[in-house]
Formats: sequence, structure tokens, C-alpha cells
Amino acid sequence: MIFVLDIGTRSIVGLLGTLQGDTIVIHHAVTEFHKKRVIYDGQIHDIEGVIEIVEKVKTQLEEKIGFSLKEVALAAAGRALKTFETTIEKEIDEYKEIDRHLVNSVEIEGIQQAQKQLQIGDEETRNYFCVGHTPVNYYLNDGLITNPIGHRGKKLKIDILATFLPKIVVDSLYTVMEKVGLEVSYLTLEPIAAIEVAVPQNMRLLNIALVDIGAGTSDIAITKDGTVIAYEMTSTAGDEITEELARQLLLDFDSAEKLKCNLFKGGKQSFTDIIGISYEMDTEEILDKIQSSIELVGKEIADGIVMQNGKSPSVIFLIGGGSQIPSLTTFIADYLTLPKERVVVRDIKTISNLQWETEVIQGPEGITPIGIMVKAIKNKSTDFIEVKINNKKVNLFKTENLKVSDALISIGFNPRDLIPKKGGGLEITLNGQDKYIYGEYGEPAKIFVNDKEGHLDTPIDNNDKITIELATVGKDAACQLQDVINFQETFLVNGEKINKFYDIKINGMEGRPQDFLKEKDKITYKTIDTVRDLCVFLNLSFQDHIIYIDGDKVSIDNKIPKKSEIIVDKRKDNPCKEQEEKTDKTGIDIIYNGEPLTLPTTKDNLIFVDVFNYVDFDRTAVKGKLVLKHNNRVANYTDPLQEGDDIWVYWE
Repeated sequence: MIFVLDIGTRSIVGLLGTLQGDTIVIHHAVTEFHKKRVIYDGQIHDIEGVIEIVEKVKTQLEEKIGFSLKEVALAAAGRALKTFETTIEKEIDEYKEIDRHLVNSVEIEGIQQAQKQLQIGDEETRNYFCVGHTPVNYYLNDGLITNPIGHRGKKLKIDILATFLPKIVVDSLYTVMEKVGLEVSYLTLEPIAAIEVAVPQNMRLLNIALVDIGAGTSDIAITKDGTVIAYEMTSTAGDEITEELARQLLLDFDSAEKLKCNLFKGGKQSFTDIIGISYEMDTEEILDKIQSSIELVGKEIADGIVMQNGKSPSVIFLIGGGSQIPSLTTFIADYLTLPKERVVVRDIKTISNLQWETEVIQGPEGITPIGIMVKAIKNKSTDFIEVKINNKKVNLFKTENLKVSDALISIGFNPRDLIPKKGGGLEITLNGQDKYIYGEYGEPAKIFVNDKEGHLDTPIDNNDKITIELATVGKDAACQLQDVINFQETFLVNGEKINKFYDIKINGMEGRPQDFLKEKDKITYKTIDTVRDLCVFLNLSFQDHIIYIDGDKVSIDNKIPKKSEIIVDKRKDNPCKEQEEKTDKTGIDIIYNGEPLTLPTTKDNLIFVDVFNYVDFDRTAVKGKLVLKHNNRVANYTDPLQEGDDIWVYWE
């Protein structure tokens, strides 16, 4: 025997049923109306008031069957579902490859950001939990990308569409059931329950909109291609029509509600206004007075359907008490330019394989409680599950692929605790250039599901135990002087080992290889990169010496390779005589494109560009990239020319 409660804004319906073969049999039914307004738009406001009516329904059913009821199937109000779109942007380590763990962590942070934005200005439903989300777009360094996994970049951005249900909606239902001694055996959402019987699975290939018109809101569910593709809610429903009746006919709310519920019967209506005057009026005359409010409800429903579906659907099914308002189907059909016969009211007579042995709620308002019954009987497990996260109990809406990440979202877990952090860095200045030394990475978070190692995408089910060991912070940067300057880079000069780096200082003081660096330290040094640098270091004149590197005679601007062997010989001839011979010459000897060339000139201070006065080379006829080399370096036009220089000029 399955016990079902449909807790509505106006009333609470209790059903007892069983499955006999393929037929669902309703054995007993009880309906009790609230004595006062204790529920607004599907949200319980007065828990004690709801408990009172649930107790009455439960007691009456127990008297009919002769034993106590222990478990109950429920549905949370679908009108509380909210969809929110947000964008999350995160600076990431550009040197580290993006993995699924990082993407999931950023998505979780985005959903939590959406939760916070959703709650702004909504005092009644502060805590929402996510019942589903979809990443819409990924961006890497502000560029759209299909899948960021495996890439590197400085910034990751994700557009996310998420659907939320206020936690208080579920919690208040559990609280009421606990107070009356009932355990929730099955919990689903009202639109999911309603669509189970109003639009069975074999119809869902069609584009159908199901609209549950209640008192405070109209809930819309849309099917297409075999599944439910969207939910929507409009804030106009039966209460708009009740309030218009009250205004037009001077009725209190309860009298107007009673009158509204009789309008679909036609004929004449009798009522007494707040002054005490009694009336008897044709239904058509009353409908004319409230036509604007009926039309408003129809327009809002039509707009909501188009917003989610993008166009008019093939068929619209209406359920709920408000669906019986005369002419409402006509207004909806007109707004959506559908044939009037394609907007129809569904009632329990359309439900297949249903039998009842007692009087039940007839008409469209009976769809949802029977839908809960069918869902509870057909499904062995609830649409909500309970898991433990680090020994804390959490209720989750059960989607098709529920994962560890969904559970973490529901408890507001900080996704940054999943990502290992670098230790503190060190910023120094190295010969005038800023240099940042990074700390070490910490260990990533560890996730265990039922004591087995898992990850954010690990599937979870009812009663699973999830344990999270938070990511750690790595060690702070620890750096010695020898880590930024290579003290081992040396070469031999006349058999003596000489370091490439010398005159090394930290903040003006002599630096040693083992010295530890501190924040904002300024390191200065000199290097021996060329023969000229070597002459400066040895304090000798290049003109007075002949220098060989690995056996080859070199010029003053030759670079010194690593681990070179250098020989420095003092010239034996008279430098003054050599200078005199040079002065007597009427030209300068160079090597041009690998061949000896004499530049016949008496001009002093020749520069590189002067070469073009003595060679046949047309720089104006571009034949590729112009390559200019001077002693194995990229040449500048103003570089001075000297005896024996090696010059190359060609198109590449």
C-alpha cells in the first residue's frame, strides 16, 4: 500500500493505492482544505498549520485501513525551480596544463556564484541547491574554445546555465513529515509527477507543453524528442482571477474563490457581496467582467511557453484547478496561433491503467496526486537521495548522472580547496631585470567514495559516503644565489680556470653561492661574454696581445663559448712600427662574403655602410630578407670597420 500526499496551496490530498498487475488501484482518498493561507506559491510558510491538516488526512486514512501509516510519497513544488545564467572567470597558472579536475572546480565555483546572485533580494528562499547545470561556452584567454582540457593559458572563463530549487522547500516538507511521524519514502518534483501521467513516455517524442495552473503560479513543462527539455513558471494563475472577481463583485477572497470554482459549470451563479446584498447572475455576464484577467493569465502562459520552446508547441495540455476557467484555452490558442482543439484540459479519465474503488478528486486537479502515486509505485528509488560528505548528511535531487561534484555544490564547498596552491614566491632583481621565483606546488585534494579513491566525476547513489581530504599548500620559495647565477660556468685562460660571472653582489655586498635570497634582494654582476670582456677582466690591451680560442686566432668582438680554452700571447713586434705601417697604407683589408677584399680609401673612421661604396650590391631590388653580418654578429650600419673584419651581405 502506497501512501501519497499532495500538499497544495488550497488543500491537501491523501491517497492510498497499490499496483495490481499493470493497473494502479486507488483504494482510499481524503481531501482536507486549509483553514487559513499557510502555503504561498508552493512554499510552506506556517508549518504548524500544515501539520494540523496532514494529521487529519493521515488519521482518516488510518481509520479506513485499520493500521498506522509509516511512510509517505511527496512532491516538492515545481514552481520553486529557478534557472540562472552566469559567467565565471578565473586566473590560472599559464605554465600548467588544464585538466578535467581544474575545469570541474571552476564550474563548481560558477554554480556557487550563481547561487549567491540568485539569492540577492530573495529573503524567503536563501539557500538553493543545484538540481542540474550545463556549461554553455568555454573561453581561454578571452577566446572561445570548444574544450579547454590539455591547453595552457592565463585565464579560463565559462558560461554556465544552472537550475536551482530552494533547500527550504524540501526541508520544510521533511520537517512536517517528521512531526507527524512519517518517513519520506519517495520525493519528486510536482511537474515531474504531473507529466508522468499527463504526458506518458510514448508521447514525449512530440513537442508538448504541459501547464499546471494553480492558485499562485502556472508551471510549464515542455517535452520534445523523448524527454523533458525545459521548465518554466509564470506568476499569474488562479489567484489573479479570484482577485478580479473580488474587485468586480465586491466579494471577500474566500467567496470569490468559491464562485470561481463554479464558473465552469455554466448557468446562473448566486453570491452575496461584502455589503450583504445577494445576487443571481448569468455565468457569461460574470465572465465578461473578468475577461481581462483571464486573458492576462493566458498571455503569460503563452509567453512562458515560447520563451522556453522558441515557438508554439504542437499541443498544450492544461491541468490544475485553474485550467477549468472558461475561455482560457481559447485565449492561449489565439496567442500561440494554434487550432483551439490543440489546447485541451486533461483530467484523470485520460490516465491509462488506473482504477479507483473510492471517490477521488475528479478533473484536472487530480492529475498531480495520481502522478505522485504512479511515480512512487514505478520507481524503486526516490528522486532525492541522501549522502554523507565528511559525515554531514545532504539531500540531493537525483538526476540521471549524479556525481561527487553535485554533492559538493549542494553544501557550498569551496572549490578552491580542491586545487593545490603554490607556496609563497620570491621577487628579486637580477642585473636590473625583475625575476619571480615560484614556490612549490602542494598536493591536490583526495576524494574517496565509500572509502575507495574517486574524483569529482565519480557517480554517487543513495547512502554513499564521500570523504574529502583538502588540497595542500606547497613550500615557499627557497632560493640560493647559486640557483640564479651559474658559478660552474668557467673557461681556461693560459691553463687557469676563470668564472664567466664575477663581481657578484647582493644589495651592494659581496655574494657567495650558498647565500639565501630574500624578498626584493638586488643582485648585480658582470660577465665575460666576448674577448673584449676578457681584456677588461684581465686589464690588458688587445692591441698588445694575440688571443686564441680553442686554437683559432680571434678578434676583439668574438664571443667566448662555454668551456673554451684560451691562450693569451703578448705580441713580439713593435706596436708603434705596426701603427706606422698601417698609416702608410692607402686602404683597409677585410673579408667580404668569404673572400679577401681591400677597400681603397684614405678615409678615417670607416663604418659598415661604407662597404656599399666599394661592392656591387643593389639594396633597392628586394629579393628576400637582407642579411648583414659583422664578425659573426648582426651588423649595424654605423658599426666601425677595422682591419681584418669579416663581413657578409646577401639576400636570404
